[in-house]
Amino acid sequence: MTVQTWILGVITFLASIVNGALGYGFSSITVPIALLVVVNRVLNPALVMIEVVLNAYVLFVNRGSLGLVWRRAVPVVLGLVPGVAIGTAILTRVDPAWLRLITFVVLLPLILLQAAGFRRPIRAERAVGAAFGVGLGVLYSITTISGPPLAIFLNNQGFAKVEFRAALGLIRFVEATLTSGAYATQGLFNAESASLLIGIMPSILIGVPIGVWLIRHVRAEAFRRICMSFDAAIVAFATSKLLRDLHIVNGGEAYLLLVGVMLFDAALLYRFFRTPSPSAPACAQPQSPLIQPG
Repeated sequence: MTVQTWILGVITFLASIVNGALGYGFSSITVPIALLVVVNRVLNPALVMIEVVLNAYVLFVNRGSLGLVWRRAVPVVLGLVPGVAIGTAILTRVDPAWLRLITFVVLLPLILLQAAGFRRPIRAERAVGAAFGVGLGVLYSITTISGPPLAIFLNNQGFAKVEFRAALGLIRFVEATLTSGAYATQGLFNAESASLLIGIMPSILIGVPIGVWLIRHVRAEAFRRICMSFDAAIVAFATSKLLRDLHIVNGGEAYLLLVGVMLFDAALLYRFFRTPSPSAPACAQPQSPLIQPG
């Protein structure tokens, strides 16, 4: 077994535990580390194949609440169509190292915004939703990550817990399906991605049930917050390493970003545990049967 296989096995196992406990977070934890040892064009098809099936199940479980959310979700879904096409074109043309950097630079502030509990309701939801859908489609097709920005948007717009789950399932099923079709047209599905998928599956099958069990014995919001801190540290480290590798920032100075993120997140953690919120946001509730990577 290669070092690459060990790294992917460990990180996907940990990410699966988080996903089993909270119902999301698989891709946002897996991708930053996985991209250090494998390129987007190999990793993405493997993750998308998993997500099509899992999000179909999520959609089925929440089918009773679709009537409450589908009209509000339509603008985002329509925006996904051009977004996925644009993102797939970028994935097949841009240098992998720069794709990694773009991935991390976009992802890091989204994680920190979610950790900070940022909310600012938008009145023109349909117009903003369509534009948001385009950006979400681009991000997802390049990275297979959409959980942090989508959770921020849905919570920001005041979706109740049942509405949140139904909308999340619908949007993520559509984006995964569209992306798999776009990848197929570009010939991105290959033996290397299939082999990676086979290597990931045992971690998911073992890790998710552990997460389901774990969340029954810990406070869900505290667990979610700690996982987000871990996620932020991973992304910050990967970003700092790439800044040095690409000679954008030379030497140890590149890791000042990591130090800054850890200090900022430590302040957020201190605030959270000192004055805990009386009620967790919808996306933070235990959703163990709703397995949604990303």
